[in-house]
Amino acid sequence: MTAIGALVGLIVSVVLIIKKISPAYSLIFGAIVGGLLGGLSLIETVLVMTDGVKDVTPAIIRILTAGVLSGVLIKTGAAITISNAIVKVLGEKRVFAALALATMLLCAVGVFVDVAVITVAPIALSLGKRLQISPSVLLIAMVGGGKCGNIISPNPNTIIAAENFNAPLSSVMFVNVLPAIVGLLFTIFVVSRLIPNKYTGDLKVMEVEDTANLPSLSASLIAPFVTIVLLSFRPLFGITIDPLIALPIGGLCGILCMRQWKNILPSMEYGLQKMSVVAILLVGTGTIAGIIKNSTLKDWILDILGRSHLDEVLIAPISGTLMSAATASTTAGATLASASFSQTILAVGISAIWGAAMINAGATVLDHLPHGSFFHATGGVCELSFKQRLKLIPYETLIGAVLAASSTLLCIVWQ
Repeated sequence: MTAIGALVGLIVSVVLIIKKISPAYSLIFGAIVGGLLGGLSLIETVLVMTDGVKDVTPAIIRILTAGVLSGVLIKTGAAITISNAIVKVLGEKRVFAALALATMLLCAVGVFVDVAVITVAPIALSLGKRLQISPSVLLIAMVGGGKCGNIISPNPNTIIAAENFNAPLSSVMFVNVLPAIVGLLFTIFVVSRLIPNKYTGDLKVMEVEDTANLPSLSASLIAPFVTIVLLSFRPLFGITIDPLIALPIGGLCGILCMRQWKNILPSMEYGLQKMSVVAILLVGTGTIAGIIKNSTLKDWILDILGRSHLDEVLIAPISGTLMSAATASTTAGATLASASFSQTILAVGISAIWGAAMINAGATVLDHLPHGSFFHATGGVCELSFKQRLKLIPYETLIGAVLAASSTLLCIVWQ
């Protein structure tokens, strides 16, 4: 089918999402429009769409089970304990680094970026009031840290990219560790040096947060520690433990060690509720991914890259960037790019691990645009107006671009 049809379908989906129509329905309707305009019959369009959904089904199952870990960390207060500990260790003089690192580590252990920001935000706003720091700057620190953690986490975007490339999840996470560190340092530089009017008044002494009702730090770390250990068995010992098993086991071990077994069911229900939203989104994403995968759109991008005399290694990060811009979602962007361009990327000699890693990093460049939920959720939790939130987009984009560039450069050097 023609690239024009797929492109129009994608544009239709984006416009509908901007108009606040359900993202899943918007993507499905856009896929139908794209297929029909691309030259397929209605029956062929439906077949291509369902094939696209089949491609993301394994990832959907893994994401649903990942809700156990996410629910445990949030409902038990373990996520807040970890955040508080980081802030306490680094001190008030390094508040930007503390918030960025806290959000990064929460995302790195499997918490969604928006959930991580929402979790750290109360602490951030409390610090901001006491230190008279602008909420906008605090949000950039958290978003930047979240993006860094997201490219090395067992979050949906990483799971999907690894799945579509048939690459080990742990390896895809590992190769982006250095880019994540570079991104973290750059985030601290951005909020410390580039953003004007960081402070709204004189610095004040920071009060200690009350942690009486929260689990201990050692108990809070059990869930992410067990998960990371299980996922590391493959690269260390050649023993494969699928994320479908590792993530819920980590969550269950954590809640038992925190002695909050009465919260097992509420935590699972909470995690399932959060992950179900993503799972439904992925169904819609799978339909449009099937259309794009069967169109000549990727040939257009390859032709543009060829005419621009760019290295073929740029196909992965650029495709991740373009798809994240179209969907305003890291998950959807990584899904579309990896499902549509994985075979092309592998064909030019890029390894599966690096292809998935670069697409994952590229998907962080423009995943924060206004037609996505992340833009509004993070702005709302920090009490920013639409105009204030809009002004932060260039800084977020710059941080995502550094992550994508770092991953790409490391791929060139390593591979």
